[in-house]
Amino acid sequence: MTTSTPGAPTDRLLSPSTSMDAVTLRVGDLEQMTSYYTGAFALAPLEERSRGTEVHRVLGRGTTPMLRLVHTPGLPAVDRRQAGLFHTAFLFDDAASLAATVYRAAQDRRGAFVGSSDHLVSEAFYFTDPEGNGVELYTDRPRETWVRERGQIVMATEYLDPNAYLRTHLDQETFDAGPALAGRVGHVHLQVGDIATARDFYVDAVGFEATVTEYSGALFASAGGYHHHVAMNVWNSAGAGPRAASLGLGDVAVTVPGRDDLDALVARLRARGLQHADDGRSVVVHDPWGTRVTLAVPGTTTDELLAR
Repeated sequence: MTTSTPGAPTDRLLSPSTSMDAVTLRVGDLEQMTSYYTGAFALAPLEERSRGTEVHRVLGRGTTPMLRLVHTPGLPAVDRRQAGLFHTAFLFDDAASLAATVYRAAQDRRGAFVGSSDHLVSEAFYFTDPEGNGVELYTDRPRETWVRERGQIVMATEYLDPNAYLRTHLDQETFDAGPALAGRVGHVHLQVGDIATARDFYVDAVGFEATVTEYSGALFASAGGYHHHVAMNVWNSAGAGPRAASLGLGDVAVTVPGRDDLDALVARLRARGLQHADDGRSVVVHDPWGTRVTLAVPGTTTDELLAR
């Protein structure tokens, strides 16, 4: 008889301890986008590096990278009808931290506030940055309050009054703390051409577990019973083919606990004939629409992130 170690990967699934890492965006105006993300979302520049004609700049909170901006002027703008990014979702520890960031972002007219929702498992606010990339700011409700039916996590999109939320949760001390407050990438929501193909890749090959499959035009998946680390939808992009070079999403980064997780991933990719690169600490693979996905072991430094 064999026993499994808690948090260990299986041949089929990513480890329950899997988490998301910094998202990479290709941007046309590095200074404007840096100014926007630092001003609107209280991220701080952590490090930067030039690579040929490109400049790579990492932003985050504390020592946690949350976003890498890659200056690639000359590329066409984000096309919301194509595969790519729906939004990057920044997760905050509590309602006060979320409210402080939402209030800050709402004052910055370079982006746009596009809505707020109660998803039952979380409370979320949505923005669009100056180059058309979606951003979600959210906090989770306690996991013990999440409802599961028919093997799926129950999620919904219900009205959340943004002004009432701010009146209830915003306080000056938290607002003034700014970048000192914890934040991280909680999930990434993608636009894809069709859901069945997305499931074949993100669930069957990469190893996320489907958590919500009955939401119209979308699929949600995670590791370890989270509501979702990745989501895929066809709301704007049904039938989209491979991505052309453009501004917008450059890389989706996932952190797995150890090399065993990468070995199991590589086995799944090889079994499906999917090309990938493995440098020992990370595995890079592209989804069916050309979106780059990097899975890496913990301890990625800003130097390593900049080198990708």
